[in-house]
Amino acid sequence: MSYFIRVTHYGLVQAGLALLLLGSGLATDCLHAQVERPNVVVVMTDDQGYPELSAHGNPVVQTPNLDALHRQGCRLTDFHVAPMCAPTRGQLLTGLDAARNGAINVSSGRALLRPELPTMADLYAGAGYATGLFGKWHLGANFPFRPEDRGFQETVWFPSSHIGSVPDFWGNDYFDDTYIRNGQPQAFQGYCTDVFFDEALEFIKRSADADRPFLAYISTNTPHGPLRAKPADRQALTTRLASPQFDKLKPEFKKRLAQYLGMVRNIDTNMGRLLEFLQREGLRDNTIVVFLTDNGSTHGSRYYNAGMRGQKTELWEGGHRVPCLISWPQGGLDRGRDVGGLTQVQDLLPTLLDLCQLKTPTSTRFSGISLVPALRGERPVSEDRMLIINYSRMPNFINYPTPFSQSIMTRDQAAVLWKRWRLLEDRELYNLETDPKQQQDVFQKHPEVVQKMRRELYDWWREVGPQANQPQRVVIGHERENPSRLTACEWLDVFVDQQGQVRRGVEKSGYWLLDVHQAGTYEFELRRWPREIDRPLQGGLADGNGTALPIQQARFFLSNYHHLDVGQKRPYGFEGLTRQVGPEDTSATFTVALEKGPIALHTWFQGDETLLSAYYVYVTRR
Repeated sequence: MSYFIRVTHYGLVQAGLALLLLGSGLATDCLHAQVERPNVVVVMTDDQGYPELSAHGNPVVQTPNLDALHRQGCRLTDFHVAPMCAPTRGQLLTGLDAARNGAINVSSGRALLRPELPTMADLYAGAGYATGLFGKWHLGANFPFRPEDRGFQETVWFPSSHIGSVPDFWGNDYFDDTYIRNGQPQAFQGYCTDVFFDEALEFIKRSADADRPFLAYISTNTPHGPLRAKPADRQALTTRLASPQFDKLKPEFKKRLAQYLGMVRNIDTNMGRLLEFLQREGLRDNTIVVFLTDNGSTHGSRYYNAGMRGQKTELWEGGHRVPCLISWPQGGLDRGRDVGGLTQVQDLLPTLLDLCQLKTPTSTRFSGISLVPALRGERPVSEDRMLIINYSRMPNFINYPTPFSQSIMTRDQAAVLWKRWRLLEDRELYNLETDPKQQQDVFQKHPEVVQKMRRELYDWWREVGPQANQPQRVVIGHERENPSRLTACEWLDVFVDQQGQVRRGVEKSGYWLLDVHQAGTYEFELRRWPREIDRPLQGGLADGNGTALPIQQARFFLSNYHHLDVGQKRPYGFEGLTRQVGPEDTSATFTVALEKGPIALHTWFQGDETLLSAYYVYVTRR
């Protein structure tokens, strides 16, 4: 597989791409054609599956604005993503399989997008577009993986999988939260989804007023858990669920469903705001609007699953078949047409580039294809097309690093899709034509189908397998991020990514893979709690919801470095550094001299019966 462009220095992807375009004479063409090129708005919601549109028959929630987009635009009727969010997001932004782009999981050091790969934002920024991200990122919280490092010029975002994750600002709860604006934390007023759409609309208006075409990526955290809807939306759904037709649902599930679908209702309201704003500003006709979700439903299998089996994280159809709506009035994509054939999230980047007529270097390769001929009714998607869905599993049962973690991607974890056939984990076969709910495994009855689909899987794995599990390294000591805040989210192959886990003090240990950008003196500040709340290592939280731990000492070890403390040589048999900690200590700090290059950082907090790694480490090059 050859990629668009390779760079040898972090942070130069966008600049390198622009120079490459300029060298080929394309950048000038892009700048001259800005006014005529369409704008692009991509909206991706989190954990809203195919069933959660009233246009798809949902019996509870009404989504009139999404239904209008459904009627007016092109509908990809057999569209697929990964069953988990970060892999889908990486595939959207690069047009490459998760196994090729590095983001194969949602945490555990496996959700980092390869730094050398240009993103959708890089390509559009290189063509003169204003680029903005608003909402969830989930492809790395440190340099060189943040959205501002990956081509987005305006950013309002939060890190990792959900609001309330370990890297998130402590205490965010969907209302009046602190997000990251262009690299700096900033407090915002209002409900999360409303804030992200507000910021996107302001960005769009500024771009239009400056006569710049724009790419706006609006990535909501809703309706992902924790389930917190606005009161009015929650009440509307509570009232709806009180109807006798829902009496079979348990009361506790109704409460959850009211929160979950209340968030969907709010998404629909904001989609209406977006479309009305574009119309009012005279931008709607020449703006491509794409709506999709990042994985299957988290609740559909318990109340309405649109005739499918499965949910988020599963290979059944309900885990990865999602809505995808594409509308562009000026481009003729406004006639409410179904587009059949197997399609996937990797197709969207080459499709958008094609629609915008953005030329790319001849070395450009995608895993996906341009769907423009199918969207325009010129040529259908080939019936012989096969798709492969693969991602690594959550290492929920792993408390320490192991080379056999569940987060290691393997060939036999995949789903292969062909026509209406589904080969799951190389051991089960289903025919959706006769068995849409995937109840009957016909693996033994159709050996010729299995052989054909298995050959595709094996050929694909031979190509991607050698790179699929290559971990990416966070860079420390770079001028673009100094200090750096490392969190347990990036422990390799160990899962700690919820502030609730930090509150409970889960006794898990992990390590970070790092790349020292330049030689120098580095300070490592180990913490259990983040700086913004500054609690003692041994203590709980002021609200009483955090477990106190009898931590007595902090331990520190770096693999692959050549000095101990500043000015000291590393002794033979070195086992690391140790600091005793007291009841008032909020951190333990170690200062070391490092050379440029790769290292692995290991930390531990230890007591008589306590052993866990530091959930937060602040690294500063002095």
